Amino acid sequence: MNRIDLDILKYIYKNKYTNQRELSKLTGYSLGAVNKAIKNLLENEYIDENINLTNISKKLINDNRPKSAIILSAGFGMRMVPINLEMPKALLEVNGEVLIERTIRQLKEKGINKIFVVVGFLKEKFEYLIDKFGVELIINPEYATKNNLFSLNLVLENLDNSYIIPCDILCKENPFNEVETYSWYMVTDELDENSTVKVNKKNNLVSASETENGNKMIGISYLCGKDADFVKKRVSDLVKFNKNRNLFWESALTKDNKFLIYPKLVSSKKYFEINTYEQLREIDRDSNNLQTDAINIICDCLNVGIEDIKEIKVLKKGMTNRSFIFTVKGEKYIMRIPGEGTSELIDRKQEAQVYSVIKDKGICDDLVYINPENGYKITKFIENSRTCDDKNNDDLKKCMEKIKLLHSLNLKVNHEFDIFEKINFYESLWKNKKSIYSDYKDTKEKIFSLKDFIEKNVKTKCLAHIDANCDNFLFSKDDSLYLIDWEYASMQDPDIDIAMFCIYSLYDKKQIDNLIDIYFEGGVPKNTKIKIYAYIACCGLLWSNWCEYKLDFGVEFGEYSLKQYRYAKDYYKIVKELLGEDF
Repeated sequence: MNRIDLDILKYIYKNKYTNQRELSKLTGYSLGAVNKAIKNLLENEYIDENINLTNISKKLINDNRPKSAIILSAGFGMRMVPINLEMPKALLEVNGEVLIERTIRQLKEKGINKIFVVVGFLKEKFEYLIDKFGVELIINPEYATKNNLFSLNLVLENLDNSYIIPCDILCKENPFNEVETYSWYMVTDELDENSTVKVNKKNNLVSASETENGNKMIGISYLCGKDADFVKKRVSDLVKFNKNRNLFWESALTKDNKFLIYPKLVSSKKYFEINTYEQLREIDRDSNNLQTDAINIICDCLNVGIEDIKEIKVLKKGMTNRSFIFTVKGEKYIMRIPGEGTSELIDRKQEAQVYSVIKDKGICDDLVYINPENGYKITKFIENSRTCDDKNNDDLKKCMEKIKLLHSLNLKVNHEFDIFEKINFYESLWKNKKSIYSDYKDTKEKIFSLKDFIEKNVKTKCLAHIDANCDNFLFSKDDSLYLIDWEYASMQDPDIDIAMFCIYSLYDKKQIDNLIDIYFEGGVPKNTKIKIYAYIACCGLLWSNWCEYKLDFGVEFGEYSLKQYRYAKDYYKIVKELLGEDF
């Protein structure tokens, strides 16, 4: 049977049959399509001559009847800034009702009581659902580094005639049913440039080309029978490979690049995805969740109302923080919000002091607001800017000139960045866990043996950036250059900034020597050069320890982490060889 046949069968089961014309009107199918469906159902003995269901059709309906629901609610919801800092988007209040509670209520209205909720980010906030609704919580410990394909993998044994539901969907009409006759995936009649699927003229679900808009993906799906079995096998196969960590579960819906299941096309006026702050505001301007600390700060700082904050767009999640762009009265700004575990790493009062020292020196971006207690920061957005190309010598020369300007100002603050203390400090944050590197103890001893040589060759200390990497050098459209992100800035040997730039860019020795020559204009003293190599070794271990700490928060840096540890080992050897008997 085809989809129309199954829809007509479902309608007959749920409603008293009158005539084909009335059936056409109620289902939306043409009279010809209804006539053909009735004929097919009769020929295949799914209905009798009186349009009553036969035992064959009753078995089909019972075999495909919904048994359970899986709600995927583990992720950060990064596009939901700044709300996601305080509340998972599944728990947003929309029109007086918590989003996930509405979904659960709609499921229960249709007799679906076996409900699994996959959680991760702020998982504790979901605990009350167990008592209130009798749901089962499934914890995804990898929510920070892997997409919802891996969330679905945790509940595969329960994927059997199941609804799969994203947590951020508002359904004005109940999309669930006591009866389902086939598998489907929900899309709306609205076209969306970000959608990868569309409903074609034959009413099938197909991939949208790169040059066309697809149907907006709602993401609710129903899987039954062989389709559910196929998806279980497909998910199990996909999660075996780390390269698939960013895949959505919908990747399991295709075979030979063809979708397994039918689309369920619905009105965009009845089904909504709430994925951003502005989408929530559009749907419910009175939502309590619109009032967040970040939004209140913006309103107070810029003396505007919530309605004046527009075009909120999350920036790529950084190593330390989350940031988003927003517009107020035609002016763009960036708000920086500290990330997980940041309070352990960075003293925000010290950062605020740094900004007070550099604010009028023509070095940094325009600071609008900084809170020395929680680290919230607002700066003016630099339009049409770009970061330094660390493979371009012209860019490197300009960046080294900027960092030399900072060093030449000989600015002072009352805190120092002690590399060796920081190495020990980051290690202490592991909470007595052993390093992931088997030779860590030996490597650390070697790095600490460089301390005397470094200290003997430090000529002066001034305010150094410490995090002077290529991404923190920002070129504006008029080629002005700004040095941004001063979280780690402290008193230190200025030469450390050269080392930091090198190891962040993952430079080899030839590239390192080139940058040193640029900074010193080809006139670097021998011991200064060796000292920079020593800094590379020390800072490599420093950031390696930092990466190990961040692992506890589900943050994985891949090649960067491994390379930092290699800098520690390789450049210790280089320093030792260059110093020879003097070491």
